[in-house]
Amino acid sequence: MEQYEREHLGALRRIAPECMVLLKSNGDFPLAAPQKIALYGNGARHTLKGGRGSGDVNVEYFPSVEQGLENAGCIVTTKAWLDAYEAAYEAGKNPFQTWLREKIAAEGMDRLMENLSIVMPEPDYDIPLDGEGDTAIYVLARQCGEGVDRGAVPGDLFLSKTEIRDIMTLQKEYRKFLLVLNTACYVDISPVAAYIDNILLLSQPGMTVGDSFADVLLGRAYPSGKMAATWAAWNDYAEISEFGNREDTRYREGIYVGYRWFDTVGTKPLFPFGFGLGYTTFMLTVGAVSITKTVASISVTVENTGSFAGKEVVQLYVSLPQGKLDQPKHVLASFVKTEELQPGETQAVTLSFDMADLLSYDATTCSRILERGEYILWVGNSSRNTVLAGKIMLERTVTLEKVTPVAGETDFTDWKPMCGDRTVKECAVLTVDPDDFTEKSFVCPSPDDDAMCIAKKLTDEELCYLCTGEFENEGSKQVIGDSALTVAGAAGESTGRFRHLGVQSIIMADGPAGLRLARECGRDENGVFPRTPPTDLRVLELIPEDMKKVLLATLSGFKKEERSGETYYQNCTAIPVATALAQSWNIDAAEMCGDIVREEMMRFGVDVWLAPAMNIQRNGLCGRNFEYYSEDPLLSGKMAAAVTRGVQRDGRHGAMIKHFICNNQETNRFRTSSMVNERTMRDIYCRGFEIAVKEAAPIAVMTSYNLVNGVHTCENRGLLETMLRGEWGFAGVVTSDYLTGDKTPSDEINKYRKFRAVPSLQAGLDLVMPGGKAHYEQMLAALKDGTLDRETVETHAARMIGCVWKLRGKGQKEDV
Repeated sequence: MEQYEREHLGALRRIAPECMVLLKSNGDFPLAAPQKIALYGNGARHTLKGGRGSGDVNVEYFPSVEQGLENAGCIVTTKAWLDAYEAAYEAGKNPFQTWLREKIAAEGMDRLMENLSIVMPEPDYDIPLDGEGDTAIYVLARQCGEGVDRGAVPGDLFLSKTEIRDIMTLQKEYRKFLLVLNTACYVDISPVAAYIDNILLLSQPGMTVGDSFADVLLGRAYPSGKMAATWAAWNDYAEISEFGNREDTRYREGIYVGYRWFDTVGTKPLFPFGFGLGYTTFMLTVGAVSITKTVASISVTVENTGSFAGKEVVQLYVSLPQGKLDQPKHVLASFVKTEELQPGETQAVTLSFDMADLLSYDATTCSRILERGEYILWVGNSSRNTVLAGKIMLERTVTLEKVTPVAGETDFTDWKPMCGDRTVKECAVLTVDPDDFTEKSFVCPSPDDDAMCIAKKLTDEELCYLCTGEFENEGSKQVIGDSALTVAGAAGESTGRFRHLGVQSIIMADGPAGLRLARECGRDENGVFPRTPPTDLRVLELIPEDMKKVLLATLSGFKKEERSGETYYQNCTAIPVATALAQSWNIDAAEMCGDIVREEMMRFGVDVWLAPAMNIQRNGLCGRNFEYYSEDPLLSGKMAAAVTRGVQRDGRHGAMIKHFICNNQETNRFRTSSMVNERTMRDIYCRGFEIAVKEAAPIAVMTSYNLVNGVHTCENRGLLETMLRGEWGFAGVVTSDYLTGDKTPSDEINKYRKFRAVPSLQAGLDLVMPGGKAHYEQMLAALKDGTLDRETVETHAARMIGCVWKLRGKGQKEDV
């Protein structure tokens, strides 16, 4: 293991416990010393470090919970049970694969990748629970990933009959029992939650998962995470909310997502947003509120009142006035995580927020406003455990931004609550002067002048190459997650045809939980190549012969038998998945993870990381929720901005935030339309992106596969030019998501087609990825016949040149 690997794993092992959330505790844990452990559950031996698909990271090794316990000196007494479980799982594959073969044959090529991504639900089995020792641990794992949403079935969203039976039995039969949730996606544990004394949300904290868990179990570290999303019984979620429709999915719940729904309607969840216990306890003493101009601040003293060291997360929520616009009960406005506090130790923290950040969209005036009235401040350690801290009075409504609607029309009105009495007891009231707010004017950034000079001298053909990802001959390599020519396993790269102009190619790698590269690689006279296939070729046995030929054609980039040469390795670090990292509520930890990724980008020759992914966790069934931070836009935006700052710290590496916008389901992801009203889109789904853009200036933004109100996001000029560039001041490059942009036969049998290259460039997209000859020819033909304006393409090309110069330097260029 090289020095950088040891350093990164050491940092990650320190970060991982901060991502774990202790949900219930009776004081039995941590254990005083290593001992015999009766270990059960599907995640005990097959522990998950992260999710599936492009969010995965190909690592050399990571310890399971079983291995982590043994590394720490514990004795696992249930080897027979773990072996028997593996046999039961393998036996369950036969009926599942028979069902899947039939489904694939019936639904055809258009849904092939969606079907191949389906995760087998946990099977039922009957294995004796007879491990030795006083302590039992049950590790419940749930896997999800790109390409398919989860099933509301036992063994996936719900617990299986076997899981319920075994968990309840272990609680009764062992003196100490811990239920461990090895998942970054929601599971309805309501059948057992009330009966279990100790529950730890291990989540998926990266490649030290097993060792980090053992550290926490034995008190060598402590869990200090808080929930980044509300967990409740499945039937308690908003029934008005549509999800998973193949054509149009209506966001009828409007702004009432997550805790905004639960706290407003008064439904008690299992574990509220922001909640988390620790091995110790804390007391918060709230000071007075102060306000300077439009910035409000409040001091809070945190005291460790328990017997263990720990960290606390102090959270500030604000209740907005109920005026012209309806509002949730409260919204997160600020948070601070303390330093490590020893028993009896105190720390004073200050929570601050700008009143201007509480703005809401008013559809009647097409403006973002703060309404007149009282803004009530609450301080606590979860959304359901707060105390009144003060009030701020705004005596007249303030317009902060005049904007242009960009979402389009829907056929429904957002749900609104029946607002009851929200009066609170009297307390000190501060007044903010409405004249202290300044209405914002917008300036759309222009491309670099030198870059524009070069772009204007290029031929039509050269312009089109700059707006298309690098490709060879008839197309890109077209391997999912492996379309680069320079770095084995990288996701793609921009064209390298203009090195004579000082414009290098930039290499892009996927993997929101770390760099997703080929680990074992080869190098010969023709360049680099992965020595392992880009996907598990065993899935081919599930596919009918006619479809198999098509799929094999897309895997043509992997031809192990035809190439030889020296072997080398790209050992990357899998950091906590976004949900786990958000559960740390630790901005410094997020920046540190960005630092880890940047250092490995430098080592392996990657310029742009296709991350952070920061869509809102709207529904527990979304297959990519593990890639996303939270149900809350403030927490999402702050964490994504922190990671981005870490990645971009040296000015030579860039982050690409994604997927812009409303990519909240995987079902029919290329052709489904998120139907969402303007206020909901701006106040919830765009807000995190806005925070990340304004606070961290990412080098690039990736659009989403889905449509918004019937228009593809990459073909929506309002989203890309009016909002992203004009309102937010984004100066970077906008790219498409991968492996789409072509006309396909299935366009004729679906309500919506896939997005296309030329309309996307017309709308403000700069780069089609991963790129191919068809995209290039479509652009060139449109330029030649006047469908595509040359000045528009010059602007896109200039942005690409400017992006390359920022990351790679201008280099030596010739006169054009």
